[in-house]
Amino acid sequence: MTQSPRSLSASFVARVGLLASLALIFSYVEAIIPYNPGIPGIKLGIANVVTVIALYKFGVKDAVAVSVIRIVIAGLLFNGLFGMLYSLSGAALSLIGMTALKKTGLFSVTGVSMAAGVLHNLGQLLMAAALIEDLRIFFYFPVLLFSGIAAGILVGIISTLVLRALR
Repeated sequence: MTQSPRSLSASFVARVGLLASLALIFSYVEAIIPYNPGIPGIKLGIANVVTVIALYKFGVKDAVAVSVIRIVIAGLLFNGLFGMLYSLSGAALSLIGMTALKKTGLFSVTGVSMAAGVLHNLGQLLMAAALIEDLRIFFYFPVLLFSGIAAGILVGIISTLVLRALR
């Protein structure tokens, strides 16, 4: 049963609001941590733990809502318009991949998260290539591939531990 925006349940709005707030706090913490490995575009992505938990605990609709709300607000507060565009493009590809892999039942939470990290970086590169109109930016993909794998594994392990604790 599909719900129009006016008929969203109070529990959905409250749940998504709380999860998006938690994800925004993680985004803020990550923004203020003096973490700079010297490679542009590399982040841990700890806010994605909340998105992974939302996907596994509540479903795709919750994960999408949490992700979009967090990215838009974080973009307005910390990252600016282009940061928001890059994050939205990465999140879109990442959420599509996570949803597809989760549905197969063949991958662990960590495996799904690892793929999501790589897809997020690919989505951001696709947006960058479209904005600067230069495909040479894809020479940077190997660096982002490894960072996406590492961040995805970390997010997946944390998400697995949290999901176990929530059961």
